[in-house]
Amino acid sequence: MTTFPAGEQTHQAVLPQQPALESVRADTPGSRDETAHGHPATARGTGREHGRGETDGRGTRPRRRHAKNAATAAEAAENGSGDASPHNPPYAGGIGASRVFVLSKEGDPLTPCHPARARELLGKGRAVVARQVPFTIRLKDRTRAESEVDGVQLRIDPGSKGTGLALTDEKKELDEQGAAVTVRRGLVAVELQHRGDQIHRSMQQRAGYRHRRRSANCRYRKPRSNNRTRPTGWLPPSMRHRVDTTYSQAARLCRYAPVTDIHIERVAFDTHAISEGRALIACEYQQGTLAGTEARAYLRAKWNNACAYCDATGVPLNIDHLRPRSRGGSNRISNLVLACAPCNQAKNNTPVEIFLADQPDRLAKIVRQLRTPLQDAAAMNATRWQLTERLSDLGRPVHAWSGGCTKWNRSAMGLSKTHTLDALSVGRLDHESGDVIVRYPGQVLVVRATGRGSYARTTPDRFGFPRLRRARAKQHFGYVTGDLVRADVPTGKWAGAWTGRISVRARGQHSMTTPEGRINVSHWNLKLLQRGDGYGYSTRPEP
Repeated sequence: MTTFPAGEQTHQAVLPQQPALESVRADTPGSRDETAHGHPATARGTGREHGRGETDGRGTRPRRRHAKNAATAAEAAENGSGDASPHNPPYAGGIGASRVFVLSKEGDPLTPCHPARARELLGKGRAVVARQVPFTIRLKDRTRAESEVDGVQLRIDPGSKGTGLALTDEKKELDEQGAAVTVRRGLVAVELQHRGDQIHRSMQQRAGYRHRRRSANCRYRKPRSNNRTRPTGWLPPSMRHRVDTTYSQAARLCRYAPVTDIHIERVAFDTHAISEGRALIACEYQQGTLAGTEARAYLRAKWNNACAYCDATGVPLNIDHLRPRSRGGSNRISNLVLACAPCNQAKNNTPVEIFLADQPDRLAKIVRQLRTPLQDAAAMNATRWQLTERLSDLGRPVHAWSGGCTKWNRSAMGLSKTHTLDALSVGRLDHESGDVIVRYPGQVLVVRATGRGSYARTTPDRFGFPRLRRARAKQHFGYVTGDLVRADVPTGKWAGAWTGRISVRARGQHSMTTPEGRINVSHWNLKLLQRGDGYGYSTRPEP
């Protein structure tokens, strides 16, 4: 996955950040930002490496291009980034820069600051880079006891394919009529992309390999009994992954920001009503499609005892899956048709859209009976309670809200439909009293779950037979697959500076993902920025 765009002139210890609108002095007295208290700048460190794996701020200097004083520059940056100015209560709202995480001298979280102030702190030598992604700095001259920390809220919008997380702060301000209203601002937006589908496919592949070994290499044995008990709260690995990764990201944000409470959207999907495509009442929930009959009799009546693909009659008919089971299809009655033996064998596991590509009229008739898959809704129903219980382990109050509340807030504010904007809208807003969302980050950090490698020691072919032997060691020349590195290529087609994730090779010529594609880089030209943590990072603009 592409990590960050290359070619930008930035501080050598800092990843490219969104440019600030003004050059803000980070030590402005009286500013609302936690890191803007007037403290004397300390001398820069004597070395680049620190005990925590951090780097100092040597190499950048405070910019002095503007003739404005510090207070005017601070107001301009705050208003330009979409923040409400403390001196001018009326505010129109907008899009702002994503905030930078700030840690105290002992590593405790402080209020996130503007990127311009983070660059100022690094330039003065008052802070060091603690983490590259998400970008975090640590102050060298401030402790939490010396700081005035305003708490922030973590809002989560869970999903089957992806989950949105947003850090917000809420303040009481005066509107034009002088009434006190709640103003919510988005500070940081994170979109977590799950890999539950990949885990599900891997589990199916492993089961296929084991079935082949059991049937091909051994004499016949009865299948293992399926009456084994499971512990309370057990979830399949693909669903457990959704709970674990969401909790992991929430715990990480709680370490980097002073989160006081957590707000989560907890939605229950009515799969029966979704399947019917309309709202159901009373006894309609007890009268499904197969009420009073069975699948084969229902299909014979529906297809007039004829093959759905060739209209053959008077021949043995098989039950066929329109979406093959090997391609994610289910046993729902809407996914089943009758097919004669020749058509069933010819179709095999081919999607029906390809099998009937030359018969558009018949294809339209068959596809008309297909219904929306319910896998995502079922996954959310299965994990919603466990996710709420797991988040309570973070030691913060957890508040659950309905999906209708989120939709109402998002529609009232005129926001687009994304996971991160849904997360920003989670929680109560009294629109009648004037509560509003005035700001959301213009840049979203996309976190994709990639895993930490595989336990397999061989690379199989498509039939499950071993093809290549994998290396026993995961670390080669000091690097592991997934590490975030900076490559300085001196010559050749890919000459220049690149930042991205790598896939290691035993010979030392590692593969690196860049905005231009994958390139091969020698380990001599690499510099480690951050160890791989099982996630890939990129950014995208918020629509």
